Amino acid sequence: MIKPLTIFSGNANRDLAEAICRCVEVRLGVAEITRFADGEVYLELRENVRGANCFVVQPTCAPVNEHLMELLIMIDALKRASAGSIVAVIPYFGYARQDRKVKPRTPISAKLVADLLTTAGANRVVSVDLHAGQIQGFFNIPVDHLFALPVAIEYLRSRQDSGEAIVVSPDAGGVERARAYSKRLGLSLAIIDKRRSGPNVSEVMNIIGDVRGKDAIIIDDMIDTAGTLVQAAGAIMEAGARSVRSFATHGVLSGSAIARIEQSPLSEVIITDTIPLRPATQACSKLRQLSVARLLGEAIKRIHHGDSISSLFSV
Repeated sequence: MIKPLTIFSGNANRDLAEAICRCVEVRLGVAEITRFADGEVYLELRENVRGANCFVVQPTCAPVNEHLMELLIMIDALKRASAGSIVAVIPYFGYARQDRKVKPRTPISAKLVADLLTTAGANRVVSVDLHAGQIQGFFNIPVDHLFALPVAIEYLRSRQDSGEAIVVSPDAGGVERARAYSKRLGLSLAIIDKRRSGPNVSEVMNIIGDVRGKDAIIIDDMIDTAGTLVQAAGAIMEAGARSVRSFATHGVLSGSAIARIEQSPLSEVIITDTIPLRPATQACSKLRQLSVARLLGEAIKRIHHGDSISSLFSV
């Protein structure tokens, strides 16, 4: 007998949660999230979840700590309400960039978040395009690492014209990701060699590969301040590319990111709805947002029925 399936959402991205529910053909569970006068989070589940397979959709995007706390409290509430299983669906995993010690006496915050989720009562985690794949090993519970590749490939193929295109990795660390896209699109691959002098500061040094006369597609997992992206786009155009666009799963878009994108040679910046767009970012003429609701909905159905997740990404 299959247990009931219930999907809940925090405040971080309710639109995505509702879109997932439409794909799964279930209604969004009722949970009331309020604040005490001092800012403490209070949550009350308004329906019975005893024995149910519960999925909590909550990206830990800005404000990161507030959304993370909402997620932890909702998981704890489900555990104490005797839920059959609790799956944390975290489209964007905050603190993922702090996955190792880069200097003495610094934390590995991604591991701390993994421990918090497990202690709160999560039985499983689902996330999309983790900044570093090894974060899966920080958990002592199963982690389903999904990729936005099927969503992006469908769109990029529809945008390919008669010109010759090339996939570009913005740094050496993203080569594996970019190679997967170039393989699926049947395109060649270029790599940008960059040197970083500080946090969110980078300098393009060299382009490995021939982009002259081609339509370049920069592939990355996230766009934060857009400094790296804009520098890469400028270097690619200087190297003789015909045009340059980018795809990144997570549109963090902090600080002056939108202003940089608007003033850059980028013709289009494609992101997904793992992070909701703020009003200021929605006005950007170069932004195009794709939805991962169908991808996450299919993953939720497969987890609920005990089917394979990896077959979602088979070539």
